[in-house]
Amino acid sequence: MRIISGSHKGRQIFPDKSFSARPTTDFAKENIFNVLTNYIEIEGIHTLDLFSGTGSISYEFASRGAAEIISVEQNYKHYIFIKRIAKELKFDKMTVYKADVFLACKKLQGRKFDIIFADPPYNLDKILEIPAVIFDHNLLANDGIVIIEHPAKIDFSKHPRFTEHRQYGSVNFSIFR
Repeated sequence: MRIISGSHKGRQIFPDKSFSARPTTDFAKENIFNVLTNYIEIEGIHTLDLFSGTGSISYEFASRGAAEIISVEQNYKHYIFIKRIAKELKFDKMTVYKADVFLACKKLQGRKFDIIFADPPYNLDKILEIPAVIFDHNLLANDGIVIIEHPAKIDFSKHPRFTEHRQYGSVNFSIFR
């Protein structure tokens, strides 16, 4: 796993082989960030990374100059790893919470984020509830973007805030505005 762009471009990060997280592939991450940079300037924005896993998406936001990155990860081992890497890379704009995403969204209610990225486990029972928990708790800033990574069998296109679907290899993203 590597950081694609920004101050730490090319930096390799090696999670422990026993990690249960499935990091977004570098190919898919590079492509979805190309899409994002066509919609919004990342430098100076406020971001929320749900189901952070290895922290790959959060590091990308930090490297590109986001003003605030909140990472939410429930697995203790992953949470500790993300905190350690953020400290090593001196990403002082990153805050990492060990929490259930659905509870964290409730606690963050009223906070506004320019980009919200969610990469839930593909077998998550409540995967279809992710857009609702984000929008019901009013977490997205005006003109903000939500990106949810998901398996091909999941279809968010009926959601009223859904705008587009992108696929890069076997990785699927649904975008909401």
